[in-house]
Amino acid sequence: MEDRVRELEGFRRFLVENEKSAATIQKYLFEVGEFYDFLGEREADKLLLVQYRERLQKCYRPQTVNGKLSAVHAYLGYVGRRELRVKYLKVQRRAYVEERRELTQGEYRRLLEAAKRRGREQLYYIMVTLCSTGIRISELEYITVEAVNRGRAEVCMKGKNRIVILPRSLVIKLKDFARKRAIKKGSIFCSRNGRPLDRSNICHEMKKNCGEAGVEESKVFPHNLRHLFARCFYAVERDLSHLADILGHSSIETTRIYVAASIRDHEYVINRMNIGINE
Repeated sequence: MEDRVRELEGFRRFLVENEKSAATIQKYLFEVGEFYDFLGEREADKLLLVQYRERLQKCYRPQTVNGKLSAVHAYLGYVGRRELRVKYLKVQRRAYVEERRELTQGEYRRLLEAAKRRGREQLYYIMVTLCSTGIRISELEYITVEAVNRGRAEVCMKGKNRIVILPRSLVIKLKDFARKRAIKKGSIFCSRNGRPLDRSNICHEMKKNCGEAGVEESKVFPHNLRHLFARCFYAVERDLSHLADILGHSSIETTRIYVAASIRDHEYVINRMNIGINE
């Protein structure tokens, strides 16, 4: 047990030294802990790794299984046991978006109106910022007074730097918000003690809006605003490569998931084709 505790601490330092984000480090340590629970007193070998994958497969979707295996594989690489790594599950690229999970523009507007009615001014501006720029909620700290004055923010996440353009309408709103809150420098969205906002609190506040806005809770979480931005951008400029750069994606395949057509859209196209119907 003590050996495993030391190895986990060493793995944590390894991840820090490799500049992994705090969220990634937390996830990897959790997943390796779950793997340890599976092993019990047994020593890891290839057969046990295969069994662990099969166990995960019974409980989780393929994408989730692969994410968990990725963390375990990183750990195996750290301890010099790469030969134990197993194959990832094959995942067919999603052709259609799950409409029951995706936020529409109308629902987004209703959430904004509900936040205003409830007097949740900061939440209102956070949602507007996320949906107007496509940034991750963890990147909110880069939306500073200085960035707003420049009209662009320089975001550094996951070892990559990118420039995020702030729309003129958003700049006007954020300047007004900063003025009312007497925020003269630094991050615009922070707690009363000046610390970055907790993502779980933001998500909780968003879901409290659902009843007032008439929107299903399953659709309301910060990352869905990023998806909505991506779909709206792609509808205007159908350039996946450019969108991937804006979102900070390393793989264009990730971006494809964001802009997948809905089944309703596909049905509309198929019905318009009218192949062979009148023959």
